[in-house]
Amino acid sequence: MRIHLIAIGGSAMHNMALALYQKGFTVTGSDDEINEPSKSRLLKAGILPAEIGWFPEKITADIDAVILGMHAREENPELIKARELGLKIYSYPEYIYEQTKDKTRIVVGGSHGKTTITSMILHVMKYAGIETDFMVGAQLEGFDTMVKLTKEAKYAVIEGDEYLASPIDRRPKFHLYYPNIAIISGIAWDHINVFPTFEMYVDQFRMFIELIEPKGTLVYCNEDKELRELASRLKQLDLSFKPYAIPEHHIENGITIIRHNGKNLPLKIFGDHNLMNMNGARLVCNSIGINDDQFYEAIASFKGASKRLELVKAEKNFAMYKDFAHSPSKLKATIDAVKKQFTDRKLIACMELHTFSSLNENFLNEYNGSMEKADEAIVYFNPHTIEHKKLKPITEAQVKKAFARNDIKIFTESAKVKEYLQSENRNNSTVLMMSSGNFDGIDFAKLAEELEIS
Repeated sequence: MRIHLIAIGGSAMHNMALALYQKGFTVTGSDDEINEPSKSRLLKAGILPAEIGWFPEKITADIDAVILGMHAREENPELIKARELGLKIYSYPEYIYEQTKDKTRIVVGGSHGKTTITSMILHVMKYAGIETDFMVGAQLEGFDTMVKLTKEAKYAVIEGDEYLASPIDRRPKFHLYYPNIAIISGIAWDHINVFPTFEMYVDQFRMFIELIEPKGTLVYCNEDKELRELASRLKQLDLSFKPYAIPEHHIENGITIIRHNGKNLPLKIFGDHNLMNMNGARLVCNSIGINDDQFYEAIASFKGASKRLELVKAEKNFAMYKDFAHSPSKLKATIDAVKKQFTDRKLIACMELHTFSSLNENFLNEYNGSMEKADEAIVYFNPHTIEHKKLKPITEAQVKKAFARNDIKIFTESAKVKEYLQSENRNNSTVLMMSSGNFDGIDFAKLAEELEIS
């Protein structure tokens, strides 16, 4: 098989290229920009494009499939040439399905927790010695790539994003996977640029459930009102419905402990949202023959997915965490988790408005009360990011009003965020940095070292 990837340099696309190369396919690609770590990883595999740019002359009739990444545009010259030649053109999720259509597909959907749940399932399957193909949205400890595609594996675990499939396919990615087993973590409005109303957004999850293969399984969070009502309305489907909630647990000296078969099991993760994620992952694993004893033995060593409540530094009376949280529901869940875990410490919560939705003035009010449980709340946004996304400018006053907290601190320069955090002694505190970006290049590890802690 000869495969060509248009926009090969992206995080997901270069991992797809590596997976196909490892499967034995002939892989070529192109992009107008390839940054690290994509560049080094493609170079090591020998599939880094020799030149940067688009080269329609490289699109020839002997190519078996063209995979189109989101970074490309509909007027891309290579895409135009591929269409002229009548080549088979796939979106990224379409080709994931093409490679896994004969396997048992486990698809993880939901507005939050997808990467964590996918990571948990993969961690337990690996511990149990079960080979699986996969696609996950973060680099995981113990896994070389974010995508694995083989001939042998019976299963495929897929993180099911609800964003658009490609520039020429406006369907949500998770509509293209047709799961045998699906899990949905919850529904909280996101991607306002694609789904301008909450009702339209919820409807994507209805369609996802209806696309589960007949006699398949839906595992869903029963704590989520919208999801609970949606599952109730769809009970006529030929599916097995398995709800989950927060398992019984307690916290001792900053460690979360659950009970199983009369024994205390300490975990490396914490927070109600992570415990719900774990319970959902457990039901998925049960569905493929992994019993609870096996699951809990494996999950005890799970440290969490990258940037998902990831510990940056810990001292006796101080800790810094970084988290991918950026939507209102994610902010609430993450702040609540850290506050409950370290009840005797001051919580300084700092978030960056970085996504299209979070910087949209029509969405801002969704953040009302989302940081109320933090002892100190800080919000950062970069006006240049808003300009780059071609959005209407927002003001510090608008942001303050949206979060509905009089003492919230608003910054528009990342250097000022650092200066403020360094301006006081952070002893007996937990600092929580939350963003889908990186606060315009703040080195969290270096910042944690520089904070004054007595």
